[in-house]
Amino acid sequence: MLQGFIQELNESGSVCFTVRAVPNAPESKILEVMDDESIKISVNAQPEKGKANKELVKFIANQFGVEKSKVSILSGESARIKIVKVSS
Repeated sequence: MLQGFIQELNESGSVCFTVRAVPNAPESKILEVMDDESIKISVNAQPEKGKANKELVKFIANQFGVEKSKVSILSGESARIKIVKVSS
């Protein structure tokens, strides 16, 4: 599901995309790519004290094969809809 974003990361050195986070899930996983090209991701963490954001960053870093420090939430830290940037 992330192939297009991974290709863009490899070609340009960074990629930004919209994530629709679903906290309190039994496991962190990609649920679907929405019609607007945002990615719906379930997060195995509570949406309190930044726990869900930390888990989301960890999950995305793992999916892209980069360090956690290469993933940042540009906007929406306290919202379910976030803009995420991944750098190589």
